[in-house]
Formats: sequence, structure tokens, C-alpha cells
Amino acid sequence: MDQIFNLSFIPKIPWGAWGKIFFNYFTANFDWFFRGISSGMGVVLDDLVWFLLQIPPLLLIIGFAVGAYFIQKSWRVALAVFLGFAFMLNQGEWKETMQTLVLVTSSTAAAVAIGVPLGIFAAHRPGFWRFLSPLLDLMQTMPTYVYLIPALILFGLGAPSGLLVTVIFAAPAAIRMTHLGITSVPRAMVEAGLAFGANPRQLLWKVELPAALPTVMAGVTECIMLALSMVVIAGLIGANGLGSQVVRGLNQFNIPLGVEAGTCIVFLALMLHRVTHVKGAVSH
Repeated sequence: MDQIFNLSFIPKIPWGAWGKIFFNYFTANFDWFFRGISSGMGVVLDDLVWFLLQIPPLLLIIGFAVGAYFIQKSWRVALAVFLGFAFMLNQGEWKETMQTLVLVTSSTAAAVAIGVPLGIFAAHRPGFWRFLSPLLDLMQTMPTYVYLIPALILFGLGAPSGLLVTVIFAAPAAIRMTHLGITSVPRAMVEAGLAFGANPRQLLWKVELPAALPTVMAGVTECIMLALSMVVIAGLIGANGLGSQVVRGLNQFNIPLGVEAGTCIVFLALMLHRVTHVKGAVSH
């Protein structure tokens, strides 16, 4: 009777063994390809971090604050950015902050570059959206640690694996918010554009995207927040930055280090959120 209820009479499906065969095939035949991508991404990320570290920290902090002011037209946001980065410099986490900033901005840029075109394409093709939506659900609900296994096997330890995992985790937000923005454009605006003789490309660039911009930018902000939430996870697979500091603090039970790095992550998240926030954006 117990065998019937726990299905122990059915032979175990060798799912794990099949997975091993799958990844062994890729590593045996395409290792050169994945390692090449990993090396290329590693060089780009390292060069960006090196460039930022060559600039005097105080000068760079002032530059960030000025940039924040011109984006948001708010001296409060600019002051918050200045004080936030100054705190990170004071805590001795400047290098790690720049590593995290490069990882977050690079992964967000990649996620947006993938997500926005896919969102636009899906908004104009309902059949494709019905196919894509379950995949996005899977990508957003799958535990983040599951992404680490293929990333480690194919790309190895380091920042490139962290970048890849972060892009996979953050891209669905950009796709969904872009789709929401385009499909929420009032039908009257679209019909007015058609009445004036706009072709599909003109309709997209001059009517749909301007109207959907606040929602699309909300997707960009959400991508940044999701990327920052992956910082600590990426630290587990060798990505340098504030996440690796948090992991080191946990492993060594170094409470001061964990608190310092964790606080810097929170401040960085708040600053990026305020700088990229667009008035009128909707939440999903």
C-alpha cells in the first residue's frame, strides 16, 4: 500500500543523468565557444572597472551627482547621490562599488536591449505573446540558484557568469513592461496616426513609443532593481563587488563587513531607482 501512495514501484526517471549528458556534450564540443564569450565579457567588464578606478573618486562622485541633477532636475536627488557615493568611499568599498555598478549597468543594458525589442514584437503579435508569456513566467518564478548550475558549467567562475545570470533574471521585466506600455497606448492615438498616413515604423517611433515611454522606463528601473537583487547571488559564483563582500562576511561571520557591504548595496539601489525614475510610470 505504501508503494502505491509514494509511487516507489515506478522506476526513477534518470533526469539528473540526462542533464549531465546534455552538459557534457556542450562542454566537450563547444567549450571553446562559451569560454571565448566568457573571456570577451570578462575583458570588457574589467576594462570598464579599470577606467572608473583611474578617475579620482571625489571627481567621479561629483560627476555622478551632476549627471543625476541633469536627469532628474532635482538638487535633492543630486545631493543624495553625492552623499551615497561619499559614504561608500568612506567605508572603503569604492572598488567593490564600481565593480557592482559596472555589473548592474551592463546587465541592465543587455536586458533592456533584449527585452524592449521583444516586448514591442510581442505587443504587435498576440500569438507570439501567448507563446512567450509562459516562458517569462518560468524565468521569473524559477529559483535564482538554479541559474547558477548551467552558468558555472558553461562559462565558469567570474563576472561573466554573474552577468549572464543577471540578464536572464532581469530581462522578463523589460519584456513585460514594454508589452504593457505598447498595448496600453490609447486606440484613438493609434487611429489618429493612421489617419495622418503614418506607416508602421512612424507609428511605432512617433506615437506608440512616446506614449509608452513612462511604462518602458518603469521596466528599466525594475531591471535595475532585479539586477541589484542578484548581486549577492552573483558573488557566490565569483563575481567581484559588493555581493562578494557580503558573501565573505557571511562565510567569515564578519558582521561589520556584511553590514557595510549590505548598506552600500541598499544605498546604490535607492540612488539608481531615484535617478532612473520617470514621473507617470506605472507599476506592474
